[in-house]
Amino acid sequence: MRIFDPHIHMTSRTTDDYERMAAAGVLALVEPAFWLGQPRTSVGSFTDYFDALVGWEPFRASQFGIRHHCTIALNPKEANDPRCRDVLDVLPRYLAKDGVVAVGEIGYDSMTPAEDEAFAAQLALAVEHGLPALVHTPHRDKIRGTERSLAVVTESGIDPGRVVIDHLNEVTIDLVRDSGCWMGFSIYPDTKMSPPRMVTLLREYGPERVLVNSAADWGRSDPLLTRVTGEAMREAGFSDDDVDRVLWRNPVEFYGQSGRLDLSDVDSEAQTFAGNSILRGGD
Repeated sequence: MRIFDPHIHMTSRTTDDYERMAAAGVLALVEPAFWLGQPRTSVGSFTDYFDALVGWEPFRASQFGIRHHCTIALNPKEANDPRCRDVLDVLPRYLAKDGVVAVGEIGYDSMTPAEDEAFAAQLALAVEHGLPALVHTPHRDKIRGTERSLAVVTESGIDPGRVVIDHLNEVTIDLVRDSGCWMGFSIYPDTKMSPPRMVTLLREYGPERVLVNSAADWGRSDPLLTRVTGEAMREAGFSDDDVDRVLWRNPVEFYGQSGRLDLSDVDSEAQTFAGNSILRGGD
């Protein structure tokens, strides 16, 4: 089983997680820019973080045969902090870099006017730079937040096929399916979606335009739940081709629209890591 995790925050994970992911079949991933975990106090803290996403994390992943890409943005939670707003002026420098395959995470946290402005401005940057967009739906008031997100996407003029609306569930999937946007689902141990619930949705809606991710952030999460979801699909009678479509070909198709997705020699790098792991006494 080959896996491309299309949304995982590896900055909050250890190198042990990279090793476990590689052993589970994760060959590539996309790490979206997100909240630090505490308030940032200056734009400089963003540039340090963005530099790590385009430099340090790809190196860290490469040691385990995993290809790392990222998305760059001012995230919704921090769009409300006046100290952070000037980062919008810094974004074009990073959106031009190799390895940056989308603008994200953007969207809503509390659905404030400041979030409205940041969301619209960053969708405009996605259009300007020819990049897809990764949209975060709020944890509260999910239906209204998803509806509002889709309205802003429509107003922006971006092709909906270049947008993924993430953190969906059973009550929001219909809204996004009918919009033409891609549908993103985060699999968590206790919150958001579980592997059995995801399998139920795949049975009903099929695998088209579906991205399944582990997100794996600062809270309780599991970077191997993409693998668990693939195994649950098999147990439910989905074919290996269906599993490959959801866990590999769909994210490749979506982020491939950036023109920057580099998966050359990924399989050989993973095999090299696996061989080195055996020499070290790994499984």
